[in-house]
Amino acid sequence: MRMAPFFISIIMKHSISEIQISYRPNKYQTFPKITCSQDAYNLFHQHWDQGTLQLFEEFKVLLLNNANEVLGVFKVSQGGITATSVDLRIMFATVLKCGAVGIITAHNHPSGNLKPSRPDIQLYKKIKKICEFHDITYLDNLIITNTDFRSFTDNGLTS
Repeated sequence: MRMAPFFISIIMKHSISEIQISYRPNKYQTFPKITCSQDAYNLFHQHWDQGTLQLFEEFKVLLLNNANEVLGVFKVSQGGITATSVDLRIMFATVLKCGAVGIITAHNHPSGNLKPSRPDIQLYKKIKKICEFHDITYLDNLIITNTDFRSFTDNGLTS
């Protein structure tokens, strides 16, 4: 005697991870305004761990509102002595989530050399292209050291 195939229907409940990026502005906060590259450098330098500035590379983004007032500083990546890997998907998820309409990026060179490398320039161009797509103003990119900085905008490196 042949038996009909027996099928068991299993209903599985899937759990889905919640993704959350948080931005909670302090309602009592005063927002510093960025009017030049020196203002940006001062703010980045203030928010950089001075003990690691000459130790390893980090890449950060300064998030700005339409009046160039600072919404916050976000550390995108931390790397080694000569490089850091920047995941632009993570960076732009943060930029878009907090409603920034302008950004300034910065990374440090532990060596103290302010000359941009080829990868520095390539990354700048890639960020600029993404900003244009999202209608975000990319004001500048800074290379910083413990005593000085180089602005891509001030030095004509933005084209």
